[in-house]
Amino acid sequence: MVNKANAELGVIGGSGFYSFLDDVTEIQVDTPYGAPSDSLFLGEIAGRRVAFLPRHGRGHHLPPHRINYRANLWALRSVGVRQVLGPCAVGGLRPEYGPGTLLVPDQLVDRTKSRVGTYFDGLPLPGGTVPNVVHVSLADPYCPTGRAAALKAARGRDWEPVDGGTLVVVEGPRFSTRAESLWHRAQGWSVVGMTGHPEAALARELELCYTSMTLVTDLDAGAETGEGVSHDEVLRVFAANVDRLRGVLFDTVAALPADGDRDCPCAGALGGMEPGFALP
Repeated sequence: MVNKANAELGVIGGSGFYSFLDDVTEIQVDTPYGAPSDSLFLGEIAGRRVAFLPRHGRGHHLPPHRINYRANLWALRSVGVRQVLGPCAVGGLRPEYGPGTLLVPDQLVDRTKSRVGTYFDGLPLPGGTVPNVVHVSLADPYCPTGRAAALKAARGRDWEPVDGGTLVVVEGPRFSTRAESLWHRAQGWSVVGMTGHPEAALARELELCYTSMTLVTDLDAGAETGEGVSHDEVLRVFAANVDRLRGVLFDTVAALPADGDRDCPCAGALGGMEPGFALP
C-alpha cells in the first residue's frame, strides 16, 4: 500500500506544477529550522511519488530573500525525497537567450547578501545538538544524472534546451541595474535569477540530488535597450510557457533513477564526514 505521506522525488516550484493532479495529499512538516514556505503537496506522476513545494508559498507572498531555504530542503528530505528538481524563471544575459529559452545550467554564482546558506553554522538546534564544521564540495553544483534527464526530456518535447551555462543568483526582490546586468554578462555568465541559491548548496549538504531548470522570461536590463524588465513581463512569459515546462518536468521525473540506483556524487557528498546531527 502506498504511503501518501512519503515521496521519493521533490519539485520546488509554483502551484501550476501540481494543481491539476487528481489525487494530491497536503501535509504540513515541521523542521528544526522553522516552517517551510508552505505545506508539501504529494501526488503521483508516472508511478513516482512526488512532493511539490511552492517556493514562494501558494499565494506567492514570500520574496526570494525571505524564503526559508533550509526548512524547505529539510522538509523534502524528511518525507523521503532524495532527488530535487528546481525550475525557476530567469533573465537572459545574452541576446540569443531570449524569452522562452530553456537553459539547464551546470554552474552557479552566488551574489546574494543575507541568506543562510548552510546547515553547518555551528548554532545549536532546538534539540540541543550542534552541527560540526563540515566543508562540502560544490565545484559542480548540479546533479549530472538529473541534468541529463532534463535535457533528454526537453528534446523529447521538441524544445531544444541550452546544455549548460552559469546561473548567477542575486538578492532581489529588485531586478538588476543596467550596469550590474552588463557586468554579469561581461563575466561570461548566462542567466540571472533570484532563487537558485542556496537551494543547490543546501541540497548537497543533505546529500540530495539537485537539478535546476531555468526558463528565460526576459532579456535582463543590460542585454537589451528600452526600459528594462518588468514584473508583468516575467509573469506573462512564464504563464505562456508553464504548460510545456510542466511537460518537461514530468518527463524528467519519470526518467530519474530510483533512489537505490543513484550513482552520482550527490549521494555521498559528505564523504563519511559526521554532520553533528541526524539527517532526516
